[in-house]
Amino acid sequence: MPTDNHLKLILTIIVIAIIAVFSLDPIAQEPDYHHFADQRRLINIANFFNVLSNLPFVIIGILGMRLVGLRQASGGLVELQSMYLTFFVGVFLTGFGSAYYHYQPGNQSLFWDRLPMTLAFMSLFCAVVGEYISTQLASKLFIPLLITGVTSVIYWYLTELNGHGDLRAYALVQFLPLVLIPLILWQFDSRLNGDNYIWGIIGAYGISKLMELFDTQLYSIFGLLSGHSLKHLIAAFGTLIFYWALQQRRLS
Repeated sequence: MPTDNHLKLILTIIVIAIIAVFSLDPIAQEPDYHHFADQRRLINIANFFNVLSNLPFVIIGILGMRLVGLRQASGGLVELQSMYLTFFVGVFLTGFGSAYYHYQPGNQSLFWDRLPMTLAFMSLFCAVVGEYISTQLASKLFIPLLITGVTSVIYWYLTELNGHGDLRAYALVQFLPLVLIPLILWQFDSRLNGDNYIWGIIGAYGISKLMELFDTQLYSIFGLLSGHSLKHLIAAFGTLIFYWALQQRRLS
């Protein structure tokens, strides 16, 4: 199948996903989302382990920003350095935003958790587009997609304040790249070796969402850590995989 047809397939999936999601009724944030299994307070910090488990995001974010800032990301493409840097900035800020949210769960603090995550989602997606399809296309998409990601969170929060919360745009920003990135990996070849790194990131994020789903059950099994704390640790490991990729991959 020619490359043009591959791109048409991706565009078709995007259009279908947007139509399908916005054909649904608005999706408000469930209040129960803020109720986590592990609510222990230690050293006067509420929800201590859910807060502390965000520390790896901060550490990996710093390491990644340093790697890219010092121009040592030899496992990436020079044209995509701004996307790599933005990814790690998003990871770094997610550590603080998520810690704040878990210290004081609610829609207001959740806003600051989700906002930096969109930077990481969109910059990673653009980096994959640049590595597998076209650096020029990635550059054209980069700023519009960052704006789209940030706007999706602002839109959700404003609709919550107005009493009719709507998560549909944010859901697309978070989950549509998880559909498109595997498709891109299957249909295009990268100038860099090491596809397994990208698959590892996807796998880690998928497992982290499962940990979140079974928050209470995993807490009852492990006792020390809940599913949500494990979610943070596994998702952070996914960002570490990308850090390794930027160190170890080479032009093929």
